[in-house]
Amino acid sequence: MKINRKLLFHILAFLTAAVWGVTFISTKILINSGLTPAQIFAIRFTIAYSGIWLMCAVRGGTDRRLFSSSVRHEFLFLLMGISGGSLYFLTENSALANTQACNVSFIVCSAPLLTILMTLAIRKLFKGSLVQGLEDIRIGIPLVAGTLLALTGMFLVIFDGYTLNISPKGDLLAFSAALCWAFYSQFMSQMTSRYGTFFATRKVFFYGLLTIIPILLFSDSSNLHHVPFSSVKVWGNLLFLSVIASQLCFIVWNRVMSEIGNVTSTNYVYLNPVFTLLGAMLILGESLTTVSGLGSAMILGGVILAGIRKEDIITNQK
Repeated sequence: MKINRKLLFHILAFLTAAVWGVTFISTKILINSGLTPAQIFAIRFTIAYSGIWLMCAVRGGTDRRLFSSSVRHEFLFLLMGISGGSLYFLTENSALANTQACNVSFIVCSAPLLTILMTLAIRKLFKGSLVQGLEDIRIGIPLVAGTLLALTGMFLVIFDGYTLNISPKGDLLAFSAALCWAFYSQFMSQMTSRYGTFFATRKVFFYGLLTIIPILLFSDSSNLHHVPFSSVKVWGNLLFLSVIASQLCFIVWNRVMSEIGNVTSTNYVYLNPVFTLLGAMLILGESLTTVSGLGSAMILGGVILAGIRKEDIITNQK
């Protein structure tokens, strides 16, 4: 039963990565339709926040509470709302305007590797219940080999037919986005376990929206008059990003992290370029090359290999 339960959350992580891989295409369509990255985030998370509040109201109990049990936890939710919400999406989407999309994809998808390094550093340097709640990882052959295999496969998928052009500003923004997601991945699993998936996700959405307000106030919003909101292409992609990719996927992902660990779950981010490629094939009519196919297989194999733990091998032998 334990193995089946764990397998279920690995499948959910896989499906969430599939959805998030397609969001790049949806975001690009909305930007081409006249919306700015900040506006897309604000609309997307306002709808998602409203939806999760409705779910909390229906569920009742502690999910309806407004605040966490301490100022420290409330501050941590604020940091996660910034790192996993407003700042992450702003840096990622702004990077696209300053460098190649393949550069952004490759650098942002270094988040799993950064998560591993950050987790090891935090566990070594700090103590406390939140730190102890981080996944206890060991640098072994499966983790190292799986990470290198996934990184190599990701490089093949993203740079198939493209060349690497360095753009300091855009590449730095993309790296900042990867760091944001690595930080978000550190403590969300413990906060989810402590407060429940719905309450914890709602708090992250709230602080993400709160911290995007200054950006919106000092931005020119005249472009909104020219955005065709009545177009299926616009409102359809907004609903997909809001309800599916944000409200539902963040709830699932936060639960996944609390069940299989912050490092193991984040390894599935390596799969994002694969699903972006598949989405481009289905939506934009792009073709799959041999190199991209090989890279996709290497990524999947790397994710599986990196997720192997010694205790899993022992359990299967019993």
